[in-house]
Order: sequence, then structure tokens, then C-alpha cells
Amino acid sequence: MLTPGNVSDVAAAPALLERASGMRYLLGDKGYDADRLRRSLRDTGTTPVIPGRRNRKRTIRYDKQRYRDRHLVENAFCRLKDFRRIATRYDKLAANFLSGVALATAVAFWL
Repeated sequence: MLTPGNVSDVAAAPALLERASGMRYLLGDKGYDADRLRRSLRDTGTTPVIPGRRNRKRTIRYDKQRYRDRHLVENAFCRLKDFRRIATRYDKLAANFLSGVALATAVAFWL
């Protein structure tokens, strides 16, 4: 799912989570820290592993051991951004950009 650059992570999360099912844990960074999102995840049986923001009034407890695995996702994005076309998003049309991401993914992780 491709969103405009000015859409926050937490605003796009419900649309992404509709497509996902059967998750036991959701690992996310502080951009996904929202009570509404945490509540909806718990309602579906998913455990949120999201640290709280610094300005929260009460601290959020999360599984720090599981959160360490989030670096694998960040490494994948970093590998995709090795491709200049993906990192700078020269394509104006979303379909063209997503096809470039698909090609870069195939080259980076399959070939």
C-alpha cells in the first residue's frame, strides 16, 4: 500500500491492518504509538510491541526482547533504498513507483 509522503504512520495503520490477519505481535516504532491503535490491536488478539513516545504521561510497557527484532525490517528498507530510483522516488505515478519497488525487491532479496 502506497500513501502520500505527508500521511503519518498511525493514520495509515488501520488500512494496512485490515489486510493482515492472524498476527500474534505487531512490532512498530514510536510513530505507531496511539491508544486507539493499541486498543484495536488488542481487540483482534494481537500484542502491540510499540514503545511509548517520550511525552506520554504514563509509560508504556512493551517486550524489549521482541522489539530488538524490528531491526530486520529496518535493514530491509535500507537495502531497498540502495536503489536510487526507490530512495528518491523519481516516478510521479504510484503504479510506476510500486513496479520499481517490486523489481528492486526481486533483485535485492531473490537474485
